[in-house]
Amino acid sequence: MKAEDNNLLNDYLLYLRLECGHSQNSIDAYEQDVSKLIAFLEDEQLTVFDVNTVVLHRFMAGLSDINIHPRSQARILSGVKSFYRYLSIEEKIETNPTELIEAPKIGFRLPEVLSLEEIDTILLAIDLSKPEGQRNKAMLETLYSCGLRVSELVSVKFQDLFFAEGFIRVVGKGDKQRLVPISGKAIHEIELYLLDRNQSEAKKGSEDILFLSRRGTSLTRVMVFLIIKELAEAAGIKKKVSPHTFRHSFASHLLEGGANLRAIQTMLGHEKIVTTEIYTHVNDQHLREEILTHHPWYNREKATNNEV
Repeated sequence: MKAEDNNLLNDYLLYLRLECGHSQNSIDAYEQDVSKLIAFLEDEQLTVFDVNTVVLHRFMAGLSDINIHPRSQARILSGVKSFYRYLSIEEKIETNPTELIEAPKIGFRLPEVLSLEEIDTILLAIDLSKPEGQRNKAMLETLYSCGLRVSELVSVKFQDLFFAEGFIRVVGKGDKQRLVPISGKAIHEIELYLLDRNQSEAKKGSEDILFLSRRGTSLTRVMVFLIIKELAEAAGIKKKVSPHTFRHSFASHLLEGGANLRAIQTMLGHEKIVTTEIYTHVNDQHLREEILTHHPWYNREKATNNEV
């Protein structure tokens, strides 16, 4: 990486942290996106100042050639556009070459949602005789009860618990805090877990973290992903289940139950209501399936087809 490009990238990352207030996870993602462009430019013997629409089209075509998914291509382009907006704001460039570049088309994909029965089946698959059993049950109850991101779950501290009031404090994207209601069932499972947690020795720096690994350190997002993946397989769930599936299920079930979309937006910590509106499509899909399953004309048509 050329020294000048490297300095610009470092200044940009500092801007994201200090001016935009992005979390470290977001900053790391932006760094990876821009680094891909800079690596491409090095191969082309160009710098960030040489970029124009032709160069950007070659860059995006290269991503496609190595079979990077259109959704990932769109994310990378978003990071590159953010970088060049920064350069424009700082008057490092006169014109922004990314303004006319469109993201690759991405097919609309509804998030996977679990039924209540499937969630119960996964919870029943937890082996409570194992040392980590009650911790896992408390984590899953919290994920579903509060609709948390996995990064938010592993960051919950003791001082974030307000059980008497029925809330937990969540630190979301950009270190923004919100209070989220927590169910009595989740509180009960956490309190059972605390009987073991209070006997555990936490490693330095993890003393205040609620959910600990068996080594006494904070759980990582990957650890939680693997725990849930294994539990879903043990429960015989065929869907692709991740921590985010519990968050999607939380939002979808609230909407089905008649919750206000703005209230769901607040609980999920979405900045824009359009992000939350995806769950109306999930609900529409569920409604369509219910109609097709129970409508007498559909059942009569199905019976006719079977006779043929």
